[in-house]
Amino acid sequence: MTNSILDKLDAVERHFENLSQEMARPEIAADFSKIQQLAQEQAGIKDLINKYREYKATVKNLEDTRSLLNDSLDEAMAFMVKEEIQRLEAKRESLFQQIKQGLLPRDPADKKDVIVEIRAGTGGDEAGLFATDLYRMYTRYAESKGWKVEALNSSPGTLGGFKEMIFEVRGKGAFSRLKYERGVHRVQRVPATESSGRIHTSTVTVAVLPEADEVEVKIAPDDYRMDIFHSGGAGGQNVNKVSTAIRITHLPTGIVVVCQDERSQLKNKLKAMAVLRARLLEQKQRQQSDEISAERRSQVGSGERSEKVRTYNFPQGRVTDHRIGLTVHNLQGILDGDLDDLIDALATDDQARQLQERLA
Repeated sequence: MTNSILDKLDAVERHFENLSQEMARPEIAADFSKIQQLAQEQAGIKDLINKYREYKATVKNLEDTRSLLNDSLDEAMAFMVKEEIQRLEAKRESLFQQIKQGLLPRDPADKKDVIVEIRAGTGGDEAGLFATDLYRMYTRYAESKGWKVEALNSSPGTLGGFKEMIFEVRGKGAFSRLKYERGVHRVQRVPATESSGRIHTSTVTVAVLPEADEVEVKIAPDDYRMDIFHSGGAGGQNVNKVSTAIRITHLPTGIVVVCQDERSQLKNKLKAMAVLRARLLEQKQRQQSDEISAERRSQVGSGERSEKVRTYNFPQGRVTDHRIGLTVHNLQGILDGDLDDLIDALATDDQARQLQERLA
């Protein structure tokens, strides 16, 4: 373990002990809200401190055990000591990895369900067809995780693809995994409409928003206008004959949400409100972090080819994630939802970067 990590852990341990001393003070113990605040803060680092103390005890035990090899030992005893050293070294490494994870800041949104918005970028009909491929990819990935996928709104393209597809993913850890998918996805392939066999480059933008609870984002009835109209999408004659589609306009921000995939007007309204809350929560978080550029634009950019986060190259059967420079030759598997290797690599890179920043 490096000195920088040890220094950081020593500081956290001192803070943990200071919290115990603070809570023991009579004037603090009499203040319920204050004692609750301190107790929650201490509980948040207790597991890390316990792991660190176990790590230090393991290191000390390992040093003591290694020193036994300097004595005159018979062959059987030396073998037993070496086995114990191997066991302690493995335990030390395991604790070290757990401690590194514990040092990382926790994203409170990681446990949330998500709303994913896929939109065709540059490339016309081919971009719409690839948007459909990505929707299928995420649906397959969600199925492999046991998550539930539900369409919220879609806008069909002219050749069977989607100009836009908005859907909800519900399940444990959905945002913690899918958040790495936001950005511009580029595809290089020969479109079905290309008779000369020329390779085209198209893009699709993906936004991943943590779903907001009503407690987190309160929307007053006077803050939005709701319009009801006939659905223009798929779903059968009943959907198109009856006014079930919902358009909600949030008056203070101008955000507009449309949901029309359900036969029920009430269900469309509930879904539209869920999307609106997610977008408002994103805006709120952006303001709190005092970012100048919109989080949504940082996720999806303008859809230009140069802003890609990942490229799907069909002629070479490869997928390249440009954020970490990783190329895998498993294009069909990835499009079938086999995303774990890519997401694991992105998560590891993200954790390493956060740890480096935290220890700086």
